[in-house]
Amino acid sequence: MSEYDSIIIGAGHNGLVCAAYLGRAGQKVLVLEAAATPGGLAATREFHPGFRAAVAHSVNHFSGKIAADLGLERHGFRSQAHALTGLDGGRRHVTLRDGELTGAGADDAAAYAEYARLLQRFADALSPFWLKTMPRIGSSSVGDLSTFAQLGLRLLRLGRADMREFLRITSLPVRDLVDEYFDSALAKALLSWDGLIGARMAPRSPNSAVLALLYRMSGIGGSVGPLAGALLRAAQEAGAEIRCGAEVERIVVRAGTRDLAATGVMLADGTEIDARNVISATDPRRTFIDLLGVEYLDIGFTNRIRRLRCDGYVAKLHLALDGLPEFDGLASPDGRLVIAPDMDAIEFAYDDAKYGECPQQPVMEITVPSVTDPSLAPAGQHVLSAQVMYVPYALKGGWTDAARDAIRERAIDTIAAYAPDIRRHILRGELLTPFDLEQRYRVTGGHWHHAEFAMDQLLMMRPTYEAAQYSTPVPGLYLCGAGSHPGGDLVGAAGHNAAREVLR
Repeated sequence: MSEYDSIIIGAGHNGLVCAAYLGRAGQKVLVLEAAATPGGLAATREFHPGFRAAVAHSVNHFSGKIAADLGLERHGFRSQAHALTGLDGGRRHVTLRDGELTGAGADDAAAYAEYARLLQRFADALSPFWLKTMPRIGSSSVGDLSTFAQLGLRLLRLGRADMREFLRITSLPVRDLVDEYFDSALAKALLSWDGLIGARMAPRSPNSAVLALLYRMSGIGGSVGPLAGALLRAAQEAGAEIRCGAEVERIVVRAGTRDLAATGVMLADGTEIDARNVISATDPRRTFIDLLGVEYLDIGFTNRIRRLRCDGYVAKLHLALDGLPEFDGLASPDGRLVIAPDMDAIEFAYDDAKYGECPQQPVMEITVPSVTDPSLAPAGQHVLSAQVMYVPYALKGGWTDAARDAIRERAIDTIAAYAPDIRRHILRGELLTPFDLEQRYRVTGGHWHHAEFAMDQLLMMRPTYEAAQYSTPVPGLYLCGAGSHPGGDLVGAAGHNAAREVLR
């Protein structure tokens, strides 16, 4: 008899969501986390004495259903909307707050109302399917056909005109979409940002930035630390055992009654733990290539996993500050602050990175989380957190201390153009490249989303067919991480969906 019903590899947010649902269903669940603390990229860690931050620095579209199911409010997580502000050197900032666009001019403000209405309508049509298992390609099962029928019906209910517009804009480069609606260069860059953040795409990329934008228009916002803590408490309340400092060396596969099956894991110290199911919250390449082993996989499947695009393009900057920086033209640095003066600035930064170089003019998203959570810094002091785009995982010449220092200082110089007093407040600065994120958090390529959010790696092809429904070619082995449908970000949907498949 197996020691556990399910072992989950990784205590990131998807692993904890999966553990909570399985535990609530009566399973005996063990979550194994290699790091000293749970949370994955959402874990808050000390980067300077008294100063703490997480790699994931904001929650923008966590599933409201999961939050309600798991009682996350009772465990300390509160829904909170974040304003999104595009910083302008001339202090004419553009802000999106509570569904209104301000600072971009009357024409753009009026255009935004129609733009937001249409995109929200499309996002609402898609949102139920982020919490569903995508049907297998070619499947004729009643359940799969029902899911396709539900999706088709929701699109039909848009009406002929809106359905045609949906099919048109989801294949557009995001630059073409915002060009159709707005005049302000800053507004265009700001409104394209959520379709691009964390991806190897730029405004002109003809892929799926608009689909990513629609994905991020559902769910609820909040703060990272409270979310990670609430998920941990929800999993523990459901009876899941969370074991940190327990690195999984490999997934154990043994002969079953009919075929080979995953039967447990072996830890780095040699300990073997048995379970009926092994569920990986780590990225697909690490799961199949490093932990399972290609000897248990068909060569075609292995090649598809090896071809997954999972090189990260975002670095994380943390600054420990002895006071609150003053951003020109802002009363307080609340919400998400974007430095991307126009779409060309985003495109040029991407051009540098795709050739293996750091951007000459970085674009970035900034938060000062200590404004709303004073526990992150000593009294009267603050933490600045920035996601710096586009910083390549594979830097030409390799990552050295000098290369890290150069992009860190370039990023701070960029912030100083909008917050001139920033340097006099800095006690310490830390920059984590995608390569550093891979080493520290065991995520291949340092990619937040575990695999690129692109049309050929989405829906029933995420991460690839034969593993897109959370089950895998090896019986008893499942996926529940960001490399599964629907994708990355702090959403929790992959953990929710995988738990349902395990229980099924």
